[in-house]
Amino acid sequence: MGKYNEEERYLRAKKRVEKIKGFYWHLTSYLIVNIFISSSKIISDLNEGESFIDAFFDFGTFVVWVFWGIGVFFHAFGVFGKDILFAKEWEERKIQQFLNEEKERESKWFN
Repeated sequence: MGKYNEEERYLRAKKRVEKIKGFYWHLTSYLIVNIFISSSKIISDLNEGESFIDAFFDFGTFVVWVFWGIGVFFHAFGVFGKDILFAKEWEERKIQQFLNEEKERESKWFN
C-alpha cells in the first residue's frame, strides 16, 4: 500500500512539473512572438513615415500583447492557482530571509 501511494504522489508531482513547464514554454513563446510582431509593426510604420513615438504607441502594436496576455494570465492561474504572485512558501522564505538579515545586523552591531 505504501509503494502505491508513493508512486501516486510521484505521478502527481510529475504532472504538476509538466504543467509548470508548459506554462513557461507558453510564456516564452508569448514574449518572443510578441516582440517580433511589435518590432515588425513599428518598423513597418516607420517605413510609412510615422514617427517612432506614433508607431510605438499605436494600438496595433499592443493588441496581440493584451489579448494573448489575458490567455497567459489564465494559464498561469490554472497552473499556480490563487497563489500566483505570493505563495505561502514565498512568504516563509522572505520571513526567514529578513530574520537572517536582522541577525547579521545585530551580530555586526554588537561585535
